[in-house]
Amino acid sequence: MQFHPLTVQARADTSLGPVRLAASPAGLSGVWFEGQRHEPTAQLHGPDAWAIGPGDHPVLREAARQLQQYLGGQRLHFELPLDLSGGTAFQQSVWRALLQIDRGQTISYGALGLQLGNPSAVRAVGAAVGRNPLSVVVPCHRVLGANGSLTGYAGGLDRKRALLTLENAPLFAAAAHPMEATA
Repeated sequence: MQFHPLTVQARADTSLGPVRLAASPAGLSGVWFEGQRHEPTAQLHGPDAWAIGPGDHPVLREAARQLQQYLGGQRLHFELPLDLSGGTAFQQSVWRALLQIDRGQTISYGALGLQLGNPSAVRAVGAAVGRNPLSVVVPCHRVLGANGSLTGYAGGLDRKRALLTLENAPLFAAAAHPMEATA
């Protein structure tokens, strides 16, 4: 992934554990649970890590506030400027599709590929979902296996289960997403 050179970061505590937030001049570009698979470790923790954003950085401050509200059940949607430009064109199309999955709904990887006009791209869709840099905000946790089972989540299956429970989403059945019926 490529991130804007002026990206800054902050750490925030949440009910699901600490997260690292990243923002570029265009908007929020990252939300990773600490130690999450596919996090940009060098940029977050390495010797050339992104600068720690000032405590009054508007995007980082607002992202932390909205994330805590969301996880506390006090917010239903995020209202943040997002910067998805770090991914490939295909990844960005998958991430934009994830933003269209309503709270409390789920979709399978296959149905997501069908929705994107490429039903044979199940593995590529899965890889793009797994590399989503904006955990929770871009709701990759709403994607389930073909049989409705919980499958990989870069932040851990316990967090995925907790997020779906918070959203009152069906956990072990393919959900009533319009594309599910055709997959």
